[in-house]
Amino acid sequence: MDLSHIRNFCIIAHIDHGKSTLADRLMQATGAVSDRELTEQHLDSMDLERERGITIKAQAVRLAYRAADKSDYQLNLIDTPGHVDFTYEVSRSLAASDGALLVVDATQGIQAQTLANIYLAMEYDLPIIPVVNKIDLPAAEPERVASEMASAFGFTDDEFVFVSAKTGEGVVEILEAVVDRVPPPTGDMDAPLRALIFDSKYDSYKGVVAYVRAVDGRLERTGRIRLMATGATAEALEIGFFEPAMTSAESLETGEVGYVATGLKDVAACRVGDTMTIGGPSNADPLPGYEPMKAMVYTGLYPADGESFPELREALEKLRLNDPALSFEPESSAALGFGFRCGFLGLLHMDVTQERLEREYDLTLIATAPSVGYRVLLTNGDELEVDNPSAMPSVQEIDKIFEPWVDLSIVAPSRFIGAVMELVTTRRGEYTRMEYLQSVDSSREDTESSAAADARVLLEYKMPLAELLVDFHSQLKSRSQGYASMDYSIGEPRPGEMVKLDVLVNYMPVDALSMMLHRDNAQAQGRELVAKLRKLIPRQMFEVPIQSAVGSRVIARETVKAMRKNVLAKCYGGDVTRKRKLLEKQAKGKKRMKKIGSVDVPQEAFMAVLSLERD
Repeated sequence: MDLSHIRNFCIIAHIDHGKSTLADRLMQATGAVSDRELTEQHLDSMDLERERGITIKAQAVRLAYRAADKSDYQLNLIDTPGHVDFTYEVSRSLAASDGALLVVDATQGIQAQTLANIYLAMEYDLPIIPVVNKIDLPAAEPERVASEMASAFGFTDDEFVFVSAKTGEGVVEILEAVVDRVPPPTGDMDAPLRALIFDSKYDSYKGVVAYVRAVDGRLERTGRIRLMATGATAEALEIGFFEPAMTSAESLETGEVGYVATGLKDVAACRVGDTMTIGGPSNADPLPGYEPMKAMVYTGLYPADGESFPELREALEKLRLNDPALSFEPESSAALGFGFRCGFLGLLHMDVTQERLEREYDLTLIATAPSVGYRVLLTNGDELEVDNPSAMPSVQEIDKIFEPWVDLSIVAPSRFIGAVMELVTTRRGEYTRMEYLQSVDSSREDTESSAAADARVLLEYKMPLAELLVDFHSQLKSRSQGYASMDYSIGEPRPGEMVKLDVLVNYMPVDALSMMLHRDNAQAQGRELVAKLRKLIPRQMFEVPIQSAVGSRVIARETVKAMRKNVLAKCYGGDVTRKRKLLEKQAKGKKRMKKIGSVDVPQEAFMAVLSLERD
């Protein structure tokens, strides 16, 4: 198709503002999916996405649209996730697009991820079409939300499109706006092929399937492809586009979005962000790819059955092909055996990855408590990057520990300012600034409470990443009655009074239960942890002490009482020395058993670390 009639765009928005439902209406309006085949959130094809009601993976679809001027257009749409943990998916989608639809809920207005996504789109210098969604709801205030967006981002009144993704109202106006305002792709159809790989997945029959946007040149089904970064070559087994199901085609032209089945079995040979070209070495320059994402949360994943270690390695490699933000390296634990230290962008990313491994690859996993990466300055001047508490050097060797901090943005109604501030400051947060996203009209005759509800505030803080990990988001939602939203980005690390809390079971350290804490919280956390473990570790034939320690100093102890057999049950009368001999024999046996006995720590004990602060 002529380049001037192609439009590549994506949908960005905060969570639950209607991206996937709007994509359904766009597909319905263009006839990409028949009414009989259409399901709710049609592009959310994973079971996890449907169960949780969120988008996890960005999905592409080609739409054929006849505009008001009777011209035919090819619209390539990418639906993106909204959660902060999947921002990497959004940035990859924006890099493959020429424009973006910014969707905002008419009842909620601007939220934290709205701000994050629009700044991301501005970095790529994309034209943005503001869309006010859910105008059919009784509580909708489209005019107020439009004025809020205009004052925050500088949109003019004639740029807004008011729609209801549920009823389909305004969908045609969106399609016309995309045709009019999103520029056609630029590229040289006669140049050698250069295609950007923006996503990929593994198929057991077709090998690695790369999702590409052709920037220059043309790819035909019979062509031999080469990946510039890795140097891997392969035959294009199948090429095509998304309608939204994979539909094979004879070729992919400049500016089009589609897929290429490479047949590659080595998942490391095809990387997201690489440039695909044709044949042998050429003078074509590779396309600028993506900056690799640095993991922020680390956890150990171990197979419950030690023999499943190779299966876990293979599953992680295949999952990383589909999720480049996932990182992992092998590690071993005295308590859990062989496993992998995995890095994630956040807790939801970690939770979703673990569930995908268990569902899609039929693995049973044990996950250790999440931690963040620390930069450790040693007394001899060396520096270490430590993401596993058990690998932390001894106290005598450490000069300083630098912990990661985040720049935190919270959007909430003004009546919850006090509750939000209290929550953040108790987590060592530092206030930066506050800004009202819209002014309250004092001339209104509403009550003060409704005016307060209208005034929404952006609060910015700096805060340690470790304090965000466990339950900060749920506490924020709880204290703001569900109205607050948050977004964060990694800031500069700072030196902190961090200590390593060790857990000893029967005087033996359990490395998988170690955790890094601020010195002020170590005593309370240590007491709470051993109290939980006392209930979870089963009773043995001997007494089992459970201790938490910082360095060589024990700060808390609990004891699991021994099960005791009544050895005097069959003694009827007789000399007391006979009973004493039996009791002494039992005591010696328990003492010997305590020296050589081992205590199996159940999986629930590792989950206890996760639930410490939730209680």
